[in-house]
Amino acid sequence: MPKDKVILNQKDIKNILETLAGKIISQLSNEIRTNPMAIIGIHRLGVPLAQRLKAIIEKRVKEKILFGTLDITLYRDDLNTVGPSPIVKDTDISFDITGKNIILVDDVLYTGRTIRSALNELADFGRPKRIQLTVLIDRGERELPIQADYVGRLCKIKQDEIIDVKLKESDGVDEVVIRKKRNRI
Repeated sequence: MPKDKVILNQKDIKNILETLAGKIISQLSNEIRTNPMAIIGIHRLGVPLAQRLKAIIEKRVKEKILFGTLDITLYRDDLNTVGPSPIVKDTDISFDITGKNIILVDDVLYTGRTIRSALNELADFGRPKRIQLTVLIDRGERELPIQADYVGRLCKIKQDEIIDVKLKESDGVDEVVIRKKRNRI
């Protein structure tokens, strides 16, 4: 069995988040004080990435940024394949998103279906001024016409490979690994 290939380590992830924060600030700098921005992380790994981005942006602009979490489980178009008892996490958006600039954060953008589900769920909370997508990894091969506004790393991989993101908050380590898909028996 081939060895997993580490494509990002802790330092790489930190640098990417710093760069992404800079791009977001540059894009929204004229509006941050007049039109509050909110960062919303998609469960599972989009949440800690969003928390880290929020901390970096707040430190740089010296303004509080609204924060929320989104669980798209019940909005999935393949919910019937997830199993009889899907694990649903909390969606926590304790502010009105209407008229706000929303930065939606996820770890890997692939088919676009997770983001479509997130957009559907966000629509239940109001009508933001704008929603921009930030992802750590864009692996391409979209099934839906969804693109990220801010991408940490573009990574094309083979059909028999997957991208495995690990973060300290849930896995005890920060790294992104390419590995072969395991055959289901």
